[in-house]
Amino acid sequence: MMGVGKSTIGKGLASKLSYKFIDIDRLIEKKEGSTIEAIFVNKSESYFRSLENRITLHELKKENTVISLGGGAFLNNSIRRAVKNYSISFWLDVNHNILIKRLKKSKKRPLLLKKNLDTTVKKIYLERKKTYSEASFKIRCENLKPELIVNKILDLYENSRD
Repeated sequence: MMGVGKSTIGKGLASKLSYKFIDIDRLIEKKEGSTIEAIFVNKSESYFRSLENRITLHELKKENTVISLGGGAFLNNSIRRAVKNYSISFWLDVNHNILIKRLKKSKKRPLLLKKNLDTTVKKIYLERKKTYSEASFKIRCENLKPELIVNKILDLYENSRD
């Protein structure tokens, strides 16, 4: 879900593992020379999702990487299937009320623009929750500092490889 800290946690985890960190949204912005918001506005959400699908499927095949998916990527069947086949996935779960507080400051979230933020975040969270639960592991993050979340993921990751 947007606003949970995927990039922050992903960078910390990659650093501890000495892996490469890939943020799919930043990679798309770099390849397009445009922000996600501008891609949504100028080219459409479906254009973005198609690009996200192609880039994500390519990146998932790489080894020794920590990948931060965009908030909607795991909803895509082909991405979700590839994640399950090639990776160990973590759902960083944060209560929607905390997400609302975090996202109030953001101007870079295309799905939240020009809408009632509280209602939209709750709706998106509830719609995605069931699919997100298909991740390998779920971590409740509200009361945890980033370093604790990274350590929790490391423990789960290392134990799952035994």
